[in-house]
Amino acid sequence: MPREKGRKVVASNRKARHDYTILDTYEAGMALTGTEVKSLRAGRASLVDAFAQEKAGELYLYGMHIPEYTQGTWTNHEPRRTRKLLLNKMEIDRLIGKLREGGLTLVPLSVYFSDGWAKVEVALAKGKKAYDKRQDLAKRDADREMTRAMGRRGKGME
Repeated sequence: MPREKGRKVVASNRKARHDYTILDTYEAGMALTGTEVKSLRAGRASLVDAFAQEKAGELYLYGMHIPEYTQGTWTNHEPRRTRKLLLNKMEIDRLIGKLREGGLTLVPLSVYFSDGWAKVEVALAKGKKAYDKRQDLAKRDADREMTRAMGRRGKGME
């Protein structure tokens, strides 16, 4: 059976880009059980309340919801269990150092399969204030208006 190629996104956390300023992103593996992988392959997961934290020199993902596998028996997993993130020791040390500086957090952006392996994209992020969010929305609206005006001008409507 040939291994699947490419990247298949299972779940993404779109609200994270709205609530946080993304400073750096990392691709990490996850320590999963068999029924969790089967449930992910069915395209079922949620990153709404998920976050990553350091515990005893390791990084763990909290609050990610992977529903129980429908054909699973007594071996089924707990939907919101804590999952270990798999990164290089050097990356873990760098991330823990930045997290201890303060003001930064680790937020999962998306869960996907990369060449058959379940991965999570985590971001080192800084929380946005309400006025930062308003500025981003105003900038996006201004950019949209500008592209519309350029499009009308190119078509000779103005």
